[in-house]
Amino acid sequence: MTAPVATPKTLSAYEQSVAKVFSDDFAFSIPGYQRPYSWTTEQAGELLDDLLDFMGADGEGKGALNPYFLGSVVLIKGLAPESEVVDGQQRLTTLTILLAVLRELAESSKDKYMLNEFIYEEGNDFSGAVDRYRLTLRPRDAEFFREYVQRKGGIAQLKDLEEALTDSKQNMKDNALHFWTKLQSLPEAERKKLGQFILQRCYLVIVSTPDLDSAYRIFSVLNDRGLDLSYTDILKSEILGHLSDGSQNEYTDEWESIEDELGRGAFQNLFVQIRMIKRKAKAQGTLLEEFRTYVRPRENPTEFVDSVLRPYARAYAEITESRFESSAGADEINAVNEDLGLIDNTDWLAPAIYFLSKYRNESQLLLKHLRDLERLAAGTMIIRTNFNHRMERYGKLLRAAEKDEDLFQEDSPLQLTDEERQKIIQVLDGDLYNTRVRVPVLLRLDGIISDTGAEYDRKIITVEHVLPQNPAEGSVWLDWFPDEEERSEYTHKLGNLVLLSRRKNGQARNFDFDKKKQQYFQKGGAAPFALTSQVLATDEWTPEVVEGRQKELLGGLKTAWRL
Repeated sequence: MTAPVATPKTLSAYEQSVAKVFSDDFAFSIPGYQRPYSWTTEQAGELLDDLLDFMGADGEGKGALNPYFLGSVVLIKGLAPESEVVDGQQRLTTLTILLAVLRELAESSKDKYMLNEFIYEEGNDFSGAVDRYRLTLRPRDAEFFREYVQRKGGIAQLKDLEEALTDSKQNMKDNALHFWTKLQSLPEAERKKLGQFILQRCYLVIVSTPDLDSAYRIFSVLNDRGLDLSYTDILKSEILGHLSDGSQNEYTDEWESIEDELGRGAFQNLFVQIRMIKRKAKAQGTLLEEFRTYVRPRENPTEFVDSVLRPYARAYAEITESRFESSAGADEINAVNEDLGLIDNTDWLAPAIYFLSKYRNESQLLLKHLRDLERLAAGTMIIRTNFNHRMERYGKLLRAAEKDEDLFQEDSPLQLTDEERQKIIQVLDGDLYNTRVRVPVLLRLDGIISDTGAEYDRKIITVEHVLPQNPAEGSVWLDWFPDEEERSEYTHKLGNLVLLSRRKNGQARNFDFDKKKQQYFQKGGAAPFALTSQVLATDEWTPEVVEGRQKELLGGLKTAWRL
């Protein structure tokens, strides 16, 4: 298909064979603000397997008749070959690695030369063409890619490279060696046909846009359709793309350092929290739309990174990882952060980040705010306040906090109402086992009565009844609880529940009390939970014992949460 002539004001989209893509028509560059090369051997290996399968044995598969589409590439490109890649870095880089491996494995010098033309454009003194690679990666990866992938003989050196590498460079190395191992086992004729198939029968949709703004729009549409992009990638391009080269490199390093520290998933969630802090309401549009409207980072990109992204990222990590540091009060603050981590939603995170950033140097005031925030978050979790009402409440809280209102007044959005407190007590004093909050409530309670600061693996934590739900005939349980109605009243109550750090054992649940304590509640000679250790110190389990424990445990929660 012939490409239309593009002018600086034209947006165009057309199919191009890989041979045409890696030709003199394009000189691809990955701007410094793009995220690193991230395809692993899983994605790269899947691409190669798909190509081989589509090509079929002896080149007689589906590809003999039908083209193979590799997806889209979004470029900022005018009339000249220079093309800034907005989306498509992963595909273009992986295809270059694949062609480089095919070049290195080619047995004929002629084949090596012809394959090299799709990786490297030799200069010509007569035409004025200059030496250049078809694809230039981000500044921090470009030299490595040239040295070990694009240059002839580079992959042979790559096999012996043992130095520690960044994730992006390690991915390049792993993918190149994966391709090498896979293709080396194929006959030379099949490798040649694969190269021909990739270059002649594989196509990319090239979307060329004249400027950054139109590229963003295309980028966003492709992202909405589920391609391997994220809104933080788009915002990164949008925020850092207009900086000068020197500032762009500096702030790209800073951005990626923050992303690496948090991890990609947490980094994306951080932007959700920043949106909430600035918007102070449930999202009404996409995150991108609301970020542009309410955060407006493009107005001053450096200020956004320095004064918003970096401090909020620091607070995010300190809260979610419970690693706040201070000369005073750090242990207490981190204990509250641990308690916040028990909440079964993260809607509280935006105000927590705001409080920590605002009161970082006032530990006691920060502790007071976080304690009341945990109280509010736990309370609304227990009474199952719905998402819309939670977001409305936290929006009011953020507005009040920004106005420096007294958040400890009774009518503050940070404080539980009388009605909410009564509902919370009702849930806690009811059949707690039958609620969705039994594990976080019991873990919070365990922290209250524990003085060891023990940490548990929460992945395998279960709630067990001391008095079984279905005690066996002739068991001591029926001696202690002969009345079925009374037994039913206590079975699912807080006072009859303990925590186990193991999966439940259906048979052991019905053991008599002494055997259950020795073989089920204890693990390695001791119970890992203070809540469970209390039961081990009890000689019998009667209605009076359960009732007394119910009052004691409920009292502990009422004191901690000021109910």
